[in-house]
Amino acid sequence: MSGRKTKAGMMVTTETALANSALRSCVTLLAESIAQLPCELYRRDENGGRKKATDHTLYDVIRHQPNRKDNAFEYYEQSQGSLGLEGNQFSLIERNGAGYVTELLPINPKKVSVLKGPDLMPYYDIQGIDGILPMRMVHHIRAFSLDGYVGLSPLQTSADVIGLGLATEEHAAAVFSRGTTMSGVIERPHEAGAIKTQEGVDRLLSKFADRHSGLSNAFSVAMLQEGMSYKPLSMDNEKAQLIASRSFSVAEICRLYKIPLHMVQHQDKASSWGSGIEQMSLGFVIYTLLPWIKRHEAAMMRDLLLPEDRKSLYIEFNISGLLRGDQKSRYESYAIGRQWGFLSVNDIRRMENMPPIPGGDKYLTPLNMADSNQIQQSMNATPEQMKEIEGILCLANK
Repeated sequence: MSGRKTKAGMMVTTETALANSALRSCVTLLAESIAQLPCELYRRDENGGRKKATDHTLYDVIRHQPNRKDNAFEYYEQSQGSLGLEGNQFSLIERNGAGYVTELLPINPKKVSVLKGPDLMPYYDIQGIDGILPMRMVHHIRAFSLDGYVGLSPLQTSADVIGLGLATEEHAAAVFSRGTTMSGVIERPHEAGAIKTQEGVDRLLSKFADRHSGLSNAFSVAMLQEGMSYKPLSMDNEKAQLIASRSFSVAEICRLYKIPLHMVQHQDKASSWGSGIEQMSLGFVIYTLLPWIKRHEAAMMRDLLLPEDRKSLYIEFNISGLLRGDQKSRYESYAIGRQWGFLSVNDIRRMENMPPIPGGDKYLTPLNMADSNQIQQSMNATPEQMKEIEGILCLANK
């Protein structure tokens, strides 16, 4: 995990990879997107509903402050950042005498070795900690894994993609720092005689480079003596497709993390997600962000809840805010839900983060909807019963 030399000749490590702006944007975008979501502990009730388990010890840990040093945003941002760079996230679990979690202390993934025990369960060897720790003492989130024990690091599996991007950036920097618009050869005619010493050749080339290389000397005018002539050899950036190569490297890194180009401020001419930014952003939430969220939730359910608690408690990130459309679309959907009777006023206000109002828990019933059993019974009713049914319907219409 220390680094890898790529085919492009670049050494890819965590530090060098983060120097690439596209990769840093992808990693931080995922980390900040998950960190801003509230993580809640819920308890199922007898009616199939749920409520926040604020009385549980774990609630404050995952919702507000995982440890004495980090708040919830900082902890989840670091957790997802480790997953995006190293493919693994580790935290030490502190428990009280009853076995409930009281603190989560993040660990650098480079300091952890995952071992497979004789019972086929993972054990953890952590630098600076004596002994081998069992699963119940370590919270481990894995990215895509081939063996089920260690997640694969994108920096290792796709080092050549990242290395090519780094090499392209380095080449672009070299073009501006060392390049010249007059790069080529200086030809000296035979009748002028050859420069007899290497020092003379070096002095001529050095003076020429000092006068005409670099960004500040671009497009300067040169004068050659003794019948010398200058023959340019290099191509400009457009002919060398340097700009296109840099753009392609950004797209490759975004493809590695499944990030839409517009979300790393790389505007593309065409969109493959429909007609607008809203559809692309919704696709990002469903196909990119949601799988990472499920990894976090599943690992927390396994490591932080006791087996007997999983029957009534569960952990969930609230992503409703990311899935909401624009205001007009939301209000139209609320109106449909209210008219058809599956949303109450307080249900709608709750989704808009508004406090409930008295009497707002009532549900409407459309008058043009009726139970088929009631219709069948009315067809078989006596004249007296039919009159009673008609009276009820007239009263409801009023």
